[in-house]
Amino acid sequence: MSSQVTVKNLNIGIDDASRAKIAEGLSRLLADTYTLYLKTHNFHWNVTGPMFQTLHLMFETQYTELALAVDLIAERIRALGYPAPGTYSEYAKLSSIPETPGVPKAAEMIGLLVEGQEAVVRTARSVFPVVDEVNDEPTADLLTQRMQVHEKTAWMLRSLLEE
Repeated sequence: MSSQVTVKNLNIGIDDASRAKIAEGLSRLLADTYTLYLKTHNFHWNVTGPMFQTLHLMFETQYTELALAVDLIAERIRALGYPAPGTYSEYAKLSSIPETPGVPKAAEMIGLLVEGQEAVVRTARSVFPVVDEVNDEPTADLLTQRMQVHEKTAWMLRSLLEE
């Protein structure tokens, strides 16, 4: 993430150092969310097998939600006075979610998406200490909502793997 502050004299009740730490954490969250979006969209296009229709539609619902989420996260970074990362190279450096080469089988896709959803939750949770410390309620609200969505989605995906 660029450390260049784009808004001078920003006075929202959060000191510059804390805003920088929060923006860095949100940049990692943005990278994870975008990477998971791309993976989910890829799986939507390439899923096959007896659960094709169910998974194709489920993955579409998930990548659509993720596409909306990246905008919310990027806008919060901007509101804190920092540029939002927006390139594949930045996301590759910031994301904790690895790319998946090739086209896995449907069950493996589901497992990989569970891992991705859980990774986003961990990244969001890691930002909370500094957010709580400086009473950054808007970011706390965003993180809470994102964690709730990703935990529920991981549970729903995980349930498909149970027998």
